[in-house]
Amino acid sequence: MSFKSIIFDRKKSVFVKTLKKRVDNYFMENKISKHANFNMFLKTILLIILYFGSYSLLYIFNASYFSIILWFAMGFGMAGIGMSVMHDANHGAYSKNKKINNFFGFFITFLGGNYINWRIQHNVLHHTYTNISSMDEDLDSGLLFRFSPDQKLKKHHKYQHLYAWFLYGLMTIQWSFEKDFLQLIRYHKNGLLKIQKRNFTNQMALLVLYKVIYYTYALVLPLIFLDNWWFVLIGYFTMHYTAGLILSVVFQCAHVMEPNDFNSPNESRVVDKNWFVHQLNTTCNFAMNSKLLSWFIGGLNFQIEHHLFPNICHIHYKKISKIVQSTAQEFNVPYKSYKNMFSAVRSHYKFLKHLGSCNMA
Repeated sequence: MSFKSIIFDRKKSVFVKTLKKRVDNYFMENKISKHANFNMFLKTILLIILYFGSYSLLYIFNASYFSIILWFAMGFGMAGIGMSVMHDANHGAYSKNKKINNFFGFFITFLGGNYINWRIQHNVLHHTYTNISSMDEDLDSGLLFRFSPDQKLKKHHKYQHLYAWFLYGLMTIQWSFEKDFLQLIRYHKNGLLKIQKRNFTNQMALLVLYKVIYYTYALVLPLIFLDNWWFVLIGYFTMHYTAGLILSVVFQCAHVMEPNDFNSPNESRVVDKNWFVHQLNTTCNFAMNSKLLSWFIGGLNFQIEHHLFPNICHIHYKKISKIVQSTAQEFNVPYKSYKNMFSAVRSHYKFLKHLGSCNMA
């Protein structure tokens, strides 16, 4: 089975041309780089210290209840590194130096993931085909959830707005344990691995090696050198559950929302919208005035700006959001945003409930 892409409307758009020019002018006029600045470097150091520093302290506060707090802190560090550091790097947005991007992008390996799979699922499938359920794997949860009106309604989906919050936290555990292997096999079969110029045998061998390294330092060594094995297992689960819940909710509040479109291509696999307009129709911002939230989640509350300009470091999203918003308004293109995180989560809850009770396809 070979990968079949989808084509977007390629007609020249005045909106797109104007928006790109205005954003480019912002950086040129202010004489600043589109990549990381000092604040971004500082945040990178702090988040890495939060994760690996907490891990190191486990061996000092051996077998104490404080160790659970350290595992919890590691969960925040794990999510923070994923959203703020690894994410930008794997988009080529952290630095103009490819080696630096590769270095920080590889950090996903130390968090239990795989950077090749991540780049394919996120950069290729999610960013290109946002909210198209046959292509965007971020919407694919098997039979557990119905995240799109195009997906088949099952009886248990009636309760998904209730059980979702418990299962979201399992995301990174499942990813590190089995999903990476299943993805790599799938991407090999449908030709996506070949498009990325990667050899399946080599990548599978590397994946096994990376998993061995990850589980050795993250789980095996604590089980050997820390006194209470059950503290370790509870702590390890706490770390992953914390990170998984944060990452899941941030994504869902950007895309699986009622105001967003869930377009399907026609029989010729064509979407009748310009790609930029498609992104604005399938993406929401939230809590744009929250400096703390934006700092921690890598500017992903400015999801619109991220989808339109993924090679720009998130440290600049707040500034360019004003340009994007005013240009969208000028050309009568939707720009959707929720005032705060609570209102976004509430909207996602309502949409899950709606999808679980109505066959909207």
